[in-house]
Amino acid sequence: MQKQIIECVPNFSEGNNLEILNQIKEAISQTEGVKFLDMDPGKATNRTVMTFVGEPEVVIEAAFRGIKKASELIDMSKHKGEHPRMGATDVCPLIPINGISMEETVKYAQKLGKRVGEELKIPVYLYESAAQKLERKNLATIRAGEYEGFSEKIKDSNWLPDFGPAVFNSKSGCTAIGARDFLLAYNVNLNTTSTRRANAVAFDLRENGRVKEVDGKKVLDENGVEVREPGLLKSVKAIGWYIEEYGIAQISMNLTNISITPLHIAFDAAVERAHARGMRVTGSELVGLVPLKSMLDAGKYFLEKQRRSKGVSEEELIRIAVKSMGLDELAPFDPQKKIIEYVMNDNQPKKLINLSLKDFANETSAESPAPGGGSVSAAVAALGTSLGVMVANLSSHKKGWDNQIAYFSEWAEKGQAIKDDLLRLVDEDTHSFNRIMEAFALPKSTDEEKNGSLQSNTGCYFICN
Repeated sequence: MQKQIIECVPNFSEGNNLEILNQIKEAISQTEGVKFLDMDPGKATNRTVMTFVGEPEVVIEAAFRGIKKASELIDMSKHKGEHPRMGATDVCPLIPINGISMEETVKYAQKLGKRVGEELKIPVYLYESAAQKLERKNLATIRAGEYEGFSEKIKDSNWLPDFGPAVFNSKSGCTAIGARDFLLAYNVNLNTTSTRRANAVAFDLRENGRVKEVDGKKVLDENGVEVREPGLLKSVKAIGWYIEEYGIAQISMNLTNISITPLHIAFDAAVERAHARGMRVTGSELVGLVPLKSMLDAGKYFLEKQRRSKGVSEEELIRIAVKSMGLDELAPFDPQKKIIEYVMNDNQPKKLINLSLKDFANETSAESPAPGGGSVSAAVAALGTSLGVMVANLSSHKKGWDNQIAYFSEWAEKGQAIKDDLLRLVDEDTHSFNRIMEAFALPKSTDEEKNGSLQSNTGCYFICN
């Protein structure tokens, strides 16, 4: 079963006072189980974006602590900045990353919003996928009038908050809490220095397209509004620019819903449109972090185009994706630093499955009860499953069996998933056994301590099963 992971990207209305920002960061990052990824302050906007990830309950606890600390330290009555804002924590989106649906993420946004409203007495508005009213889906609509206008806006029956008091909080303002899709910043490299030519491709691609022209004149509708020709890709914003550092032009894209337009589809569309305009795509560049699923889906997509089996290892799928889209053209692509799930695991204890076969055998034979039979059985089963996957992959490429590629590829993919689960169990069995031993070692001199030990043992039992 996949671990559920969500990302939280709160925007705080402070971009200059590092002492305040560090206190908010500390409140978030000290939450057990959360992985703090980034803090990006903006002086002119007087606004800071923080990014952290983890399992849902952990993330909303960390978000609450950050919002609480911001409400204590930031006084909105004194705030000035170029960016539109309405509260100390202006906006706090939750983003499903792995193993969790948007519908489930919405429930966590609602849970967080309810707690912020009730405990901190901050008016909370739900937006994007969490919006309970259509007119509140768009953040800009909620934020219209900004902090200064909310003392009157909140009195309007149409703008009562979803949670919290319908009373203007002069110190903390209001907060928008929502659930939205992951936004991927992605640049495609071209063999040209022309911004104009890059823009032409960008306009072909972006959902908003370009203004329609006839004989060099803009076409207007009956109301005098410019008529637009939509682009090829839904949920994509794009522009062309020249990057002096690299000496090339790029198509800079924001993929605002990667479930509608995935990374690999955006890349291939850019290749096709650039070629149609006499240019070549030489590679591409991911700005920031990318979900593992995006890379795996891309790897499978390009293997399928080659009529090859998609049932290969996670590492191979990532390698195929990197090479197919030229993600390492401008700088090395390190999956451990670019893929969200891998970044989250960088401080995890050393795993048994990362040992060499010799070292794993030596560790098993050492004078300690773990790793034991469970871990060894899982390892042996993983190897046996790998043999089955090997047969499926060999069969998919066998001469004369071209019409069976999809069949064998499907079985190879299933086998890879089983193998990965078994590899996970190699470490999980040892971890669970060690937890049981720790529980047995707890003091049991009082009834309370005995009860605590029993609860720990019970908890470990369920982990093992």
